[in-house]
Amino acid sequence: MDSLLQLAADPTAWAALATLVVMEVVLGIDNLIFISILTNKLPPENQAKARRIGIGLALILRLALLGTVAWIVHLTEPVFEVFGKGFSWRDLILIAGGLFLLWKATKEIHHTVDPNPEEKAGGGASIGFAAAIGQILVLDLVFSIDSIITAVGMTEHVPIMVIAVVTAVTVMLIAADPLSRFIAANPTVVMLALGFLIMIGMTLIAEGFGAHVPKGYIYTAMAFSAGVEGLNMLARRRRKKKAGTA
Repeated sequence: MDSLLQLAADPTAWAALATLVVMEVVLGIDNLIFISILTNKLPPENQAKARRIGIGLALILRLALLGTVAWIVHLTEPVFEVFGKGFSWRDLILIAGGLFLLWKATKEIHHTVDPNPEEKAGGGASIGFAAAIGQILVLDLVFSIDSIITAVGMTEHVPIMVIAVVTAVTVMLIAADPLSRFIAANPTVVMLALGFLIMIGMTLIAEGFGAHVPKGYIYTAMAFSAGVEGLNMLARRRRKKKAGTA
């Protein structure tokens, strides 16, 4: 209790908390985009439930990993070398997660561009509830490990990490349904989001091979693309309004 009171009275702790909350929310965007696209393939009555389960699993995994911080730190130590390049368990997890994202996003793009007759045009392939939760769990694990390692690199105080993680996941939970509805109502946004997932997958693979990609570049590109798409949506809406009044 005394240590918590000391942290509460420490301005640097508050600064670390604010910075970490922002970082965790930004990292959670990737996870949320994937969950939104995947759950939109489910029947309408199961979509909200799957999103809540997926985000709940993300919180459980993050908190469980925080309880094993000492073990998580060792995930960054090389376990073998290939041509002089050491690979850690974290590297392997990031590479596997990146490849999974590339496969999933490419598959969804294929189904969106060239859907089979039994699939909804522009909606991608439908999947089962268990399959959706399984795929969400895989990506939750990848993003959770990356999130916790980022947190460990920013502060040594576990209570700060816990507050930041819970805050970020709460934001994800609040934003999940509106984001999913927005993506479902705007087919062009689906394609843009899938493009984001491919970029994120490539970033995970690059980081797994030791090439650090500044997150600021990634999210600036995503924000710029989203801004351009927003202008396109506004232009389409105005054209429809003019056509309706003509």
